[in-house]
Amino acid sequence: MSTTPSSTQQPTTTVQPTTTQTGTPVASDAHSLSVGADGAIALKDRYLVEKLAQFNRERIPERIVHAKGGGAFGEFVVTGDVSKYTRAAVFQPGTTTETVQRFSSVAGEQGSPDTWRDVRGFSVKFYTSEGNYDIVGNNTPVFFIKDGIKFPDFIHSQKRLPGSGLRDADMQWDFWTLSPESAHQVTYLMGDRGLPRSWRQMSGYGSHTYQWINSEGERFWVKYHFHALQGTEELTNEEAEAIAGADADYYRRDLYEAIAAGDFPAWRLSVQVMPYEDAKTYRFNPFDLTKVWPHSDYPLIEVGIHTLNRNPENFFAQIEQAAFSPANTVPGIDISPDKMLQARVFSYPDAQRYRVGTNYNEIPVNAPVAPVHNYSQDGATRHGFKPAGAPVYAPNSFGGPVADPAAAGEGSWESDGELLRTAATLHAEDDDFGQAGTLYREVFSAEAKARMLDTLTGAVGGVQSAEIRERAIWYWTSVDAELGAALRERLEAASA
Repeated sequence: MSTTPSSTQQPTTTVQPTTTQTGTPVASDAHSLSVGADGAIALKDRYLVEKLAQFNRERIPERIVHAKGGGAFGEFVVTGDVSKYTRAAVFQPGTTTETVQRFSSVAGEQGSPDTWRDVRGFSVKFYTSEGNYDIVGNNTPVFFIKDGIKFPDFIHSQKRLPGSGLRDADMQWDFWTLSPESAHQVTYLMGDRGLPRSWRQMSGYGSHTYQWINSEGERFWVKYHFHALQGTEELTNEEAEAIAGADADYYRRDLYEAIAAGDFPAWRLSVQVMPYEDAKTYRFNPFDLTKVWPHSDYPLIEVGIHTLNRNPENFFAQIEQAAFSPANTVPGIDISPDKMLQARVFSYPDAQRYRVGTNYNEIPVNAPVAPVHNYSQDGATRHGFKPAGAPVYAPNSFGGPVADPAAAGEGSWESDGELLRTAATLHAEDDDFGQAGTLYREVFSAEAKARMLDTLTGAVGGVQSAEIRERAIWYWTSVDAELGAALRERLEAASA
């Protein structure tokens, strides 16, 4: 695995140990505690829980990330047949399911321009007959990091300095270059995909690897792809800057006006399916969120068409209060050993309880169409209540709901080992820069490469620290030697 040059790893000042909020030293800022290198994250990782819970409560009332966004309602129609891979009702042939979707920017606040360069959120809630199912992703198939314990640090580095309240190129590039796993996503971000022309004209991805289970109990690994049927198109830096000054709500306006005019955007949902056993020996770690599965190994299989055809009647009630979470799964769908996904399964619903309220799932936009029977009670913003004589505990002798052993077919995987703070087991071709380099050399056109170089020159040119700037050049040289050399030449010419 590639590492930063040794000169960048030497501390320049006395380093204080990281501690919990109560002053106890912690063992790692980079790795959650898991059962063996590839096993489940342990809830007893007190620092992980504290770090995520504290992070989820940093801001009120807007979302800490993905604050600026918009959305609409729609429907998902199954057009393919993936029943041999999953028993989930939402994906069975002939099924139509109502949906709500929210698009967003990652780093900007509520009032930020839509057309700042950023990753775009792409989240869909399916109101299925078996409960709500959420796919919470982005317009890129990968992400910046692979372990949720680093997520608060990553977002802090992309937000604002606590003193000046300004965004800062040094801390952005400091984090990225000290976390080379970010290279694949940053290549997407600095390329054309960082400036989609509209939410309608971009594709979306579940990004993580998920688990599907069929009616026989067989397990498979899957990745979700939503491809825009109206095509994809991007803005230039100059167009994005002009729009930001003229119409900060450009994306939100475009989506609303298109749907109002009957121009309903649609996406084809396809999946890549990996046989369960393949994951153990596949050349890349298939649960690494910074990696993609080549389509030549696992081709796309069509599932259905998702169409947005109805605008919200009240933006706050139906879009701002919409609460998405990868923890919302249904029978036939479950999570995977992806460490980032496991952390999000805790963090997202925890953030919604704080942001929207303990009973956020009772708000109409979040309420399932499937019946709800459990022993939850009270709490802030409780909207409904059970009959006075209904039992409030289990087990009981008064006819309350009981667990169904048939529902025990959740996803699982084998893992056995000590509790460790470590990266996942490396597979034969795992590294930080390989897929980023392939994306740049084999996917980007000559024109796209030229635009990316212009973007990098401006972005890295804003770094004040000579050490971090040098590390940024090393970072892009590791992605592609010619790109790194061209960036160095541009930066040196600009400072001459």
